[in-house]
Amino acid sequence: MITVVAALIKKDNKVLIAKRATGNEYVLGKWEFPGGKVEVGETEEQAIEREIKEEFDMDIKCKKFIANNICEYPNRIIDLRLYECEYLSGDFKLNDHFEYAWVEINNLLDYDLANADIPLAKFLNS
Repeated sequence: MITVVAALIKKDNKVLIAKRATGNEYVLGKWEFPGGKVEVGETEEQAIEREIKEEFDMDIKCKKFIANNICEYPNRIIDLRLYECEYLSGDFKLNDHFEYAWVEINNLLDYDLANADIPLAKFLNS
């Protein structure tokens, strides 16, 4: 199982999602909560802060764990772990995505989300 962390970044009562420009066929072109894999030797909090810096050139502070979803894709199983994060600084620079959006939580399911992200969006709406 692969541990993947995702950031829930809020601004003006909206949350950040982004559309993947890189990755395998199961996430390519899908909307997601941004993040990535936890590397050996780092905590989940360190991983999410590093991933957002790499993907968007933004600095964030990981605040708290919200929920997770274990998703089985044909070639792998991932444990997607969503963390509430605070924006600190930096401008958007899209490195692994080709589009981003600030979306009201109750509109998340209107987007073509990656399979692993759908249960997390539903959780946020409950």
